[in-house]
Amino acid sequence: MSGAPESADERPATGARPRRRAVVAEDEALIRMDVVETLRDGGFEVVGEAGDGEQAVALATELKPDVVVMDVKMPILDGISAAERIAKEHLAPVVLLTAFSQTELVERARDAGAMAYVVKPFSPADLLPAVEIAISRYAQISALESEVADLAERFETRKRVDRAKGLLMTKMGLSEPESFRWIQKTSMDRRLTMREVADAVIEQVGGGS
Repeated sequence: MSGAPESADERPATGARPRRRAVVAEDEALIRMDVVETLRDGGFEVVGEAGDGEQAVALATELKPDVVVMDVKMPILDGISAAERIAKEHLAPVVLLTAFSQTELVERARDAGAMAYVVKPFSPADLLPAVEIAISRYAQISALESEVADLAERFETRKRVDRAKGLLMTKMGLSEPESFRWIQKTSMDRRLTMREVADAVIEQVGGGS
């Protein structure tokens, strides 16, 4: 692939983007208020609040928000099970809040389809970047899934694109969202699939390793 990726940021001008919508699910009212306030201060519109996992799934189904921020331990339906349902229905990216950071819990959250997790107690500096990462990853996965129908092929494509993103980040100094946007833009400009672009990056930037 000739030429280095363009590192120019393609974000719209500040103020041009509509406020993104969030649902917050947390059974402890004080923590829920804190999450809601943090999201509002970060420019989000909180369109729904839930005190249990079942209600969180119902709100995500009804409102189709841009992100769901949800506690792991909740009554009726725990956060990981709720995240699994939300991910299965492709309703929204999920950020899980947890008081624990054990490897097993993190793996369960990932397998359930959660895009990010935050360990309590957290600050806005912990929560807001995790929310942005979740939204960005969800958009990337959605773009890949719309391109590839077959499940096995989809998994392999995601692996290749992740590897290509890593190479662009390491070798070209791009951020993760910039790396994905470059792959996506090159795919559209050259009328190639994102997997074909990723394979070319791996071959040429990574030396085929």
